[in-house]
Amino acid sequence: MLSSGELQALRLSLQAATLGTLLGLPLALSIAWILVKSSFRGKVVLDTLVSLPLILPPVITGYFMLLLLSRGGPAGALLHRAFGVDLVFTWLAAGLAAGLVSLPLMVRAIEVAIAGVDPRLEQAARSLGAGPLRALATVTLPLAYRGILAAALLGFARGLGEFGATIVVAGNIPGQTQTLPLAIFTDLQAGDDSAALRLVAVSLVLALLTLTAHHFLARRRGLLRHPWATSSN
Repeated sequence: MLSSGELQALRLSLQAATLGTLLGLPLALSIAWILVKSSFRGKVVLDTLVSLPLILPPVITGYFMLLLLSRGGPAGALLHRAFGVDLVFTWLAAGLAAGLVSLPLMVRAIEVAIAGVDPRLEQAARSLGAGPLRALATVTLPLAYRGILAAALLGFARGLGEFGATIVVAGNIPGQTQTLPLAIFTDLQAGDDSAALRLVAVSLVLALLTLTAHHFLARRRGLLRHPWATSSN
């Protein structure tokens, strides 16, 4: 059985991953749609910026977030003056960290889903008077929804395992910002292997459940292909 502190870490992990997914999914959808459906100068720059959290060490991502969200940072100072809110070292910061590090994965998965929609159907909607946004809402999203849901599950799974950015911008405060990865780290530091193994088992179960659901949806949508598959079909 999990202790009360371990249950709190599980709850905070689920909260942070859920918040990160809810915040990141609309942004990922917008970016993916722009990357797939438009052509403009600077598109490569946008594509590169989206990929940065995937390439950079998460600690650097967390450090940039800390600079941005602290009271001395532009966003943090604005929030503090306007609403008296401090995001750093709260579970909300952990959620933002989870959303940021999972954003590239969601964008790439949604790109594949949107690119898989037959453009002739979108063109038919446009010929009937639908604008780009209406065609997106009535044609693209309904046809790509399984891929989008799979992207959300992938982002959620990545958010559950986030460590580096979270510990920098949210800290490791038991009961407040200590997620499962941080609790595992704390137990290992304290030499409590049995507690660490319990949390590792919980993390593995959550990851396997989420990835199984993602795999099922991706298969249903045809997003998973064998390496030797070609596009000539």
